[in-house]
Amino acid sequence: MIHRLLGVTGDTTAVVIGASIGGLLAARVLREHFGRVVVLDRDTLGAAPAHRRCVPQDHQLHVLLARGRTALEELFPGLSAQLRDAGAPMVDLHGQVHWYNDGYLMRRAPSDLVAAGVGRPLLEHTIRERVLALPGVRLVARTDVTGLVLSADGSAVTGVHLSTGGTLAADLVVDAGGRASRGPLWLSAAGFPVPAEERVQVDVTYVTRRYEYQPEHLDGMSGVLTNAVPGAPRSGIAATQEDGLVAVALNGMLGERPPTDDAGMAAFADSLAAPHLATIIRCAVPAGDPVTMRYPASVRRRYERLRRFPEGYLVVADALCSFNPIYGQGMTVAALEALLLRRLLNTSGGRTTGLARRFFRQAARIVDGPWSIAVGTDLRFAEVPGRRTLKVRFVNAFVHRLHRAATRDANLGAAFLRVLNLVAPPTSLLTPGTILRVVFGARGTISRPRTPAPVAAEPAVRA
Repeated sequence: MIHRLLGVTGDTTAVVIGASIGGLLAARVLREHFGRVVVLDRDTLGAAPAHRRCVPQDHQLHVLLARGRTALEELFPGLSAQLRDAGAPMVDLHGQVHWYNDGYLMRRAPSDLVAAGVGRPLLEHTIRERVLALPGVRLVARTDVTGLVLSADGSAVTGVHLSTGGTLAADLVVDAGGRASRGPLWLSAAGFPVPAEERVQVDVTYVTRRYEYQPEHLDGMSGVLTNAVPGAPRSGIAATQEDGLVAVALNGMLGERPPTDDAGMAAFADSLAAPHLATIIRCAVPAGDPVTMRYPASVRRRYERLRRFPEGYLVVADALCSFNPIYGQGMTVAALEALLLRRLLNTSGGRTTGLARRFFRQAARIVDGPWSIAVGTDLRFAEVPGRRTLKVRFVNAFVHRLHRAATRDANLGAAFLRVLNLVAPPTSLLTPGTILRVVFGARGTISRPRTPAPVAAEPAVRA
């Protein structure tokens, strides 16, 4: 039996389904209150950073927002320095990045919004090593969870069924199985209601390729970003990472599919507002092949609205809400949920009675902000189905004017980036002072949006 293999006897045990970032962060917090924490994952997990078969998105460019980095630092003191020592650059998101919002180039300024330029495999590996170094934490790979074990009266989850044929008892089971979580199916099979789902169909395809970083390709900066706009559902981002590389991601919404050949990628980049992307593609030396991934829809599961839910079970991270990856919110929200779980367990002295109800209610408030940013922005596109309230239409029009004014007013750029990085709530953009800056700034002489044009550059010699 797996109990003997793990040495799980006596005391309290928490089981985490999934060893991706959301599951690892939950395990980190749970170890503060449980004698043992067992993390189960169906993948093979190596001793060094590597791409994972069951995490296909880890080939793509990931962005750890400024609030996400500070949240991880709360959970793992010294993590930023550890990533920096591993070669990941720390980037001032306002002072070291070219931002082309709606075609308008934001005025740069130094800021305290610092993000880590790190690939997903290195970040996940570093966190996993920190978690597994905690006494009482065990990771079991190549093991899938096939269902929940229920108490005799069916009111509580008391463990999990394993693909190996055994069961594992637990005082708390945390489902961090991602957007493919089978939680709703398990709840239905146990006679519990399933959460309502909100879906926003965006049909995003993104292609990421890494290149050898040359500062001149980014005018000495560490990144560049340009967003999609109605009528042109294409976007792109480049970000420096560890190993002296820069990752370029080309994104298409609503069926737009970036190509993967050199000429096609360059032509796609030429259609974007930021000229640096095409320069990198044409001039930099590739460090690997382009990788494509498709993301059909943002999905939010409304667990906080359920009237009945079993004790001893919790759902976190992407299993709770999966965001359009273009906005880079997923890892940061997972970290904020882990901090919430820590607060709730600290407050209750580690007791889990009623934990799910409290967690889901407060996690919904964490999700509300980034969900409104992602969905509200996606609803600018007429092809995206959804209800466009007066508030959504007003905010989108206002933010467009803010982008115009931010070409000259660095304070407006700072306000926008604080919201984008989940440091400040979206409502902070609607303070009287910010509104006045936008109204009067947008009336001034403002640079027009950049009209994309082909970048004249000599291509790099490619092997």
